[in-house]
Amino acid sequence: MANSTKQELEEALKKQLLKKPLDKITIHDLTEECGISRMAFYYHFKDIYDLIEWTCLEDARKALQGKKTYDTWQEGLLQIFEAVLENKPFILNAYRCIGREQIENFLFQLTYDLIRGVVEEKAETAEISEEDRRFIAEFYKYSFVGIMLDWIRRGMKEDYQELVRKISLTLRGNIQNSIDNFVQGRQSSPGRTGI
Repeated sequence: MANSTKQELEEALKKQLLKKPLDKITIHDLTEECGISRMAFYYHFKDIYDLIEWTCLEDARKALQGKKTYDTWQEGLLQIFEAVLENKPFILNAYRCIGREQIENFLFQLTYDLIRGVVEEKAETAEISEEDRRFIAEFYKYSFVGIMLDWIRRGMKEDYQELVRKISLTLRGNIQNSIDNFVQGRQSSPGRTGI
């Protein structure tokens, strides 16, 4: 029951965003659309921004189900783009009203989970520290999110499938190479690096 109320509020928010900007939507608009009381809203969320964050994470969770392996990460990335595009009015409104930083944080969390799954799979037998695994995942996360934020900023007009193809070509073999480089770096003497 609790989750269905949250989902109803999510749908109400998305419907309202088709009619007006986020900063003009009130809790009254959402509760009236769902036929629930204000108290029911506050039972689940502290404010509209809390609902937005939950909505982003819920959509992301659905998009990424089972897509965190080396063989499926591209499909996962494609599904992230599709989820963002499917919710274009919501994302663009959120981007304009709550700011780039919150959308950025949502995308960071989303892509980090995706890439971290790949890093874990590829580093399964490698002697590489938790800190280094996290660094590799974060390094690639920033690239993905930067490209996606530019795409959102430009109104999501470019073909996201082409963007995913280019990301895939750029990344092919690089996560494994990064892991191998970290393993070799631990074995060689400190202070000597090469590109």
